[in-house]
Amino acid sequence: MEHTPPPFFKTGPSPLTRLLIYSVLSLALLIADARFKHLDAIRQVAAVAIYPLQRIAAAPASMVRRAGEFFVTHASLREENTRLAQEQLAAAALTQKTTALESENASLRKMLGARERRAERSILAEVLYAARDPFSQRIVLDKGTQHDVQNGQPVIDASGVVGQVTRVYPMLAEVTLITDKGHLIPVLNVRSGLRSVLVGTGVHGVLELQFVPLNADVQKGDQLVTSGIDGIYAPGLPVAEVMAIEPNPAATFSKVTCRPLGGVSNNTRVFVVQGSEALPPRPPEDAEQTPRGRKGRKGG
Repeated sequence: MEHTPPPFFKTGPSPLTRLLIYSVLSLALLIADARFKHLDAIRQVAAVAIYPLQRIAAAPASMVRRAGEFFVTHASLREENTRLAQEQLAAAALTQKTTALESENASLRKMLGARERRAERSILAEVLYAARDPFSQRIVLDKGTQHDVQNGQPVIDASGVVGQVTRVYPMLAEVTLITDKGHLIPVLNVRSGLRSVLVGTGVHGVLELQFVPLNADVQKGDQLVTSGIDGIYAPGLPVAEVMAIEPNPAATFSKVTCRPLGGVSNNTRVFVVQGSEALPPRPPEDAEQTPRGRKGRKGG
């Protein structure tokens, strides 16, 4: 008489078989996402589906923060109002000077035939939380494609550049901070006019100025602003300050360490710049090489 084990003791495939199946499935999903971008639509749908859960999870911290803001003492409010009134007077005087300088600048541009720079548009966004990846420095904002946020747009605060939008969802956006490893920004030294590239090191609060020759005019305390030659960041935005210079005679370039001026880790609200000005297209390479070729043939 044949005996079969009851259904209670049936365990299904062996653990090794399950491991192989799930490993193959994981590799297939990774390849489909990295090479063929087939999971972008699924990612967008999942982001919309879990958005209410994210807001619910962030609700307690938001309620505590708003409660703390509500129970501010009357004395501190009066002190803050006095300070703001003084800052408003100082800002009014500075605005008058700025208006005069802008008018003079516009007149000079008109005389020189230079093109006018249009004003930048920006929207205010709230920082919801930091990304969970320990190997990258990113934050998530509460604005997405529904608010005209797009990939590549710069993110700033009152002090300087914070980062750049690198991934957008319908109601959320992921921002890569300028301190993230490998993040590049073309910058300009305000004092000397030297152009260079500022790169993130992956270390909190540390940036590095690349390709600086040993004899370059760079000093501790120099202010670095965006040069605008990349067509992404508007020119003149504060980025970093030079902290240390380590010349190495054995190398071609000096090691220049900088600190970011923007609050890359202590902001609750930032601005997403939407009106960055596009640069004119580059001339074709053939047009640049033709005059040289003709000159060479004529000399021959």
